[in-house]
Amino acid sequence: MKQDYYEILGVSRDCDDGTLKSAYRRLALKYHPDRNPDDGDAEERFKQAAEAYGVLSDPQKRAVYDRYGHQGLQGAGGAGFDPSQFSDFSDIIGDFFGFGDLFGGGGRRRNRAQKGDDLRYDLEINLEDTIQGLSADIQVPRTEACGRCGGSGAERNDGLTTCPLCHGRGEVIYQQSFLSIRRTCGQCNGRGQIIRRPCTQCRGDGYVRAERKLKVNIPSGVDTGTRLRLAGEGQPGANGGPQGDLYVFVRVKEHAVFQRSEDDLVCTIPVNVAQAALGTDVDLLTFDGLHTVRIPEGAQSGSRIRLKGLGVPRLQGHGRGDMVVVVDVRVPGRLTREQRKLFEQLREMLPAENEPAEKGLFDKVKEYFM
Repeated sequence: MKQDYYEILGVSRDCDDGTLKSAYRRLALKYHPDRNPDDGDAEERFKQAAEAYGVLSDPQKRAVYDRYGHQGLQGAGGAGFDPSQFSDFSDIIGDFFGFGDLFGGGGRRRNRAQKGDDLRYDLEINLEDTIQGLSADIQVPRTEACGRCGGSGAERNDGLTTCPLCHGRGEVIYQQSFLSIRRTCGQCNGRGQIIRRPCTQCRGDGYVRAERKLKVNIPSGVDTGTRLRLAGEGQPGANGGPQGDLYVFVRVKEHAVFQRSEDDLVCTIPVNVAQAALGTDVDLLTFDGLHTVRIPEGAQSGSRIRLKGLGVPRLQGHGRGDMVVVVDVRVPGRLTREQRKLFEQLREMLPAENEPAEKGLFDKVKEYFM
């Protein structure tokens, strides 16, 4: 008597399709003839698993089998091992063994169209360009299809000939045990044709090295690390696939006066002691023209003055950041006699910083308890 199909696959009678397929894949990989050469027992187990899955994966045959068993299938013409019935067999184990098509079915060609590789280009710009935007011309080295042969690698008209091994199909069929296996032709690599006369320009490669001139529009607000994508400007694809993409990576040069902090621009303005004490106006040349910065009376070193809307445009939004002016109070290192005399007079008139005008908290607490 034939063994129960559910027992062969090791599943319960109420299992779903996913469990059924998983169990079959496990057995198919374990007992496949390629893994067990000259092992008749493994081959028989493989055939049993395939037969069981072929019945149980078909809803109508499974219903007949559940009701009438093997005898019901004989009446329905569904018993026995028939590899051609498994349309999804290559999806189950084909990728593992590297077979494009098993059992002679209409499987996938291994030489599928593939997208070309992406390219990277590093572009250095000035800080001014991040404010105004930039249209830059760049030269990108890459591989392009040979203009003489159109990427075939052979001389036109008579440079290509039909592959004598696969006869132009791009694949060959091997008979292994009870399996009929298709594989990509090793002589033509799946093209179906071989080069008889290589192209004199690319020497049979089909591609040549070239530099392509491109125009890149750099939007305002970019920063170091910003990546711009130019679709279809990368390496050519294989087997008729689309070209890859070009990614332009931006790097912003350091500026002598301004430093960027997110969308703000920061600069430092030096002032002397008198200007900090009395206040003053300082002319500052920004990327938007000349602006007068008012230093307030009594400004301390490190004080910040914010000029609205004079920063970097926001890349993913509206408006601009601010200009942040940092006050740097400079103390003169050398004094003339007259300057020294004036500073001495000022010292006598101003309270010393280490003699506070008000009593500290410690002194107040001390007096309270005395």
